[in-house]
Amino acid sequence: MNDSSRAKGGATGLAILSALELSARGLKVSFVCGDAGDAPELKAKGIDVIAAGSGRLLDRGRAHAMRKGVYDRQMRDFIDDVVRKTEGAGTVYHLHGWAQIFSPAVFAALARVAPRTFVHAHDMFLACPNGVYMDYRRNVLCTRTPLSANCVLTHCDKRSYAHKLWRVMRQRALFRNFDPAQGWAGILTIHPGMLPRLARAGYPDALMKVLRNPATPYTDARVQVERNSRYVYVGRLEEDKGVLDLARAVSRVGAELVCVGDGVLKDRLAQEFPGIQVTGWLSKSEIGQWVGNARALVMPSHHPEPFALVLAEAIGSGLPVAVAKTALMAEEIEAAGLGLSFDVFDPDDMDRVIREFREMEETTIEQMSWRCREGPVKLALDAGEWVERLVGLYEGAVSAA
Repeated sequence: MNDSSRAKGGATGLAILSALELSARGLKVSFVCGDAGDAPELKAKGIDVIAAGSGRLLDRGRAHAMRKGVYDRQMRDFIDDVVRKTEGAGTVYHLHGWAQIFSPAVFAALARVAPRTFVHAHDMFLACPNGVYMDYRRNVLCTRTPLSANCVLTHCDKRSYAHKLWRVMRQRALFRNFDPAQGWAGILTIHPGMLPRLARAGYPDALMKVLRNPATPYTDARVQVERNSRYVYVGRLEEDKGVLDLARAVSRVGAELVCVGDGVLKDRLAQEFPGIQVTGWLSKSEIGQWVGNARALVMPSHHPEPFALVLAEAIGSGLPVAVAKTALMAEEIEAAGLGLSFDVFDPDDMDRVIREFREMEETTIEQMSWRCREGPVKLALDAGEWVERLVGLYEGAVSAA
């Protein structure tokens, strides 16, 4: 179950991947989505696509979106009907994205099958009103308890305080309908660093299970980073992703940067930093070509990314990474010698890490590259292992129920 049937983000891509892989293993799979269900790759494999035919909140009128985003009774009735038609002793429900179309109402409809329902935490929307534990107004990580007086009274939203209060209303609706006491099969987290953040919102440890995302390297062969000098960024071109900070840093240091991606900052980057190449969105194989000519990948996100797929894909290719300390993976990456971390809010520290990679001895960075490619520390699972673990979780839930 997922808001969307078209992969424009990591959660939807993983939902589609799991449906395809589970079907390939002989399980009967239905893909339940809130949009129109335009998913030819699913239908081609005989997967039943059950679509609500609705649209994302951002595509609706403001008043309609505000009302439906807090609790959409039509989505509740839609999911309730899906459960009635698919219910059985061996049926497992796996909810991925819910915040853009389904709304917290989806949890009310799933409550009666809670012991066989998994909820995938691809982000922190199960806990935090703005989904990332980030105070965007002050550019600092948030340590407040969700929906405490301190949380509600703090203007931390990227848009406005009114929008923050709307998010608070949605969070209250979520907490009312997603009650841990109902015996849900589990919350699947994508990184162990998410556990204390979910616990801060009141979720018990017993409910949470860590299932790292699957990742496929960008390249089949190790990137020979010791021969390269440029840096590469892969992702959305938006301010909270830190891409402007990175552009300023490479300009100060005099380094070469390629930005693979698209977003609202594309034109600004071209105007203010003509020496930086922006490719737009590319296929996985095309990204591999740019990665193959890089010395390091830089991920400068402002907010605490729970699992940055680009890091795992780059490291698996033998490409070391420079990662903002905000990322939950930053500490383990540096400890394993797979890259360097930096304070994205400190320009001097960002300059330092770019210089450090540039000035690193060829043998040193080559050894780092081999650790990335062949070393014992793996940040992600391969797709086969990931799906096998999913099947094991499903079997456990069915047996327990």
